[in-house]
Amino acid sequence: MSRPEGKPLKQFPVFRTDEEAEHFIDTADLSEYDFSGFKRVKFEFENKTARVNMRLPESQLALVKAEAKKRGLPYQRFIRELIDRGLHDLKVL
Repeated sequence: MSRPEGKPLKQFPVFRTDEEAEHFIDTADLSEYDFSGFKRVKFEFENKTARVNMRLPESQLALVKAEAKKRGLPYQRFIRELIDRGLHDLKVL
């Protein structure tokens, strides 16, 4: 990925502390950096106070766990995301 001027984009640095990250955001020109390797992250702020217990075929749970692992998510969070997407598709949310 290149900038219109033909200059290659810089690799995004790795930060050891929140302070380093905050300083970078405050001072850097972000248009100079390559964000193509970033992944979208959805933060969960609501407390999980309700419990669900359900039976699934082992094969289905194995698929869910494998897909969650590929996405770098805990499998229960992935299941919550699937439920959330389904509810949005149904226009319930």
